[in-house]
Amino acid sequence: MNREVPRQSQLPSPGSASASPARWHLDRIVAELRVSREETHSIRRDGEARRAPSRDALEAILNGLTEALFPRHYSQSDLDSENIDYFVGNTLSNALDSLCDQIHRGALFVGDELLPGFRREDAVELTRSFASQLPTVRGLLISDLRAAFVGDPAARNFPEILIGYPGMTAIIHHRLAHLLHRQHARLVARLMAEIAHARTGIDIHPGASIGSGFFIDHGTGVVIGETAIIGDNVRIYQAVTLGARHFPTDEEGNVIKGDARHPIVEDDVVIYAGATILGRITIGHGSTIGGNVWLTKDVPPNSVVTQAVAGTKSA
Repeated sequence: MNREVPRQSQLPSPGSASASPARWHLDRIVAELRVSREETHSIRRDGEARRAPSRDALEAILNGLTEALFPRHYSQSDLDSENIDYFVGNTLSNALDSLCDQIHRGALFVGDELLPGFRREDAVELTRSFASQLPTVRGLLISDLRAAFVGDPAARNFPEILIGYPGMTAIIHHRLAHLLHRQHARLVARLMAEIAHARTGIDIHPGASIGSGFFIDHGTGVVIGETAIIGDNVRIYQAVTLGARHFPTDEEGNVIKGDARHPIVEDDVVIYAGATILGRITIGHGSTIGGNVWLTKDVPPNSVVTQAVAGTKSA
């Protein structure tokens, strides 16, 4: 039986309009999205459109900074006393160059009132100031490392903690992000914090102030809010929340940004798993907060707070 075969010119190409006419009705959808974007639901500030900071670039920056701080532990290169300084210098140079670009991009993208008229030269100066504090940050991180070793009987050595503990990864990221937050590069700092959150399940706002010798054991589900202040030698466990109890508003009902609304945890405090501590309250030095406790009031120094008695007592 003879069958007529269509000529090549008669066959529709897979991606042609004739293959699936008006398949997605893109003209209408694109037009409606433009109206939403530019008019009815606009969230863009006035002025020239800018590129946002790149999360991929910031992740590479964090990796580079971590390698520069701990080259023998995080570097994928064979290092010895002759080449280690060259590795650190090159790695740091690349990371800081990229960070400068991201800081500049972030300031322009947000148009933050904290950085008015931000120029490329300002990004260079901010990055230079950030870099000058890295030796101090490394010293703090060593205190965190020692605290983890002392506080966790399962820890056998420093390398295990440094490259294997999620709490250590989270605090490395936080101490770097906190420097940038203090210098008002807040979008970049926030994105860095979210990279740590995605990697570890630990959510620390870059604005939180954390003293030396900080140890997060296990860590999954830990949340630490923007205005939390944590003293020296504090240890917390998984699923602990240092959060806000309520959000003050102005006369027009708008939430007041930056208001001090998170707890103050003084030195030498231990907070066990699942504890929820809310509001601008103070946990006095030397206190122990038991698991699954809900706290909204100050705790005197050297107290023990447990769920079983739903109260406090002197240690």
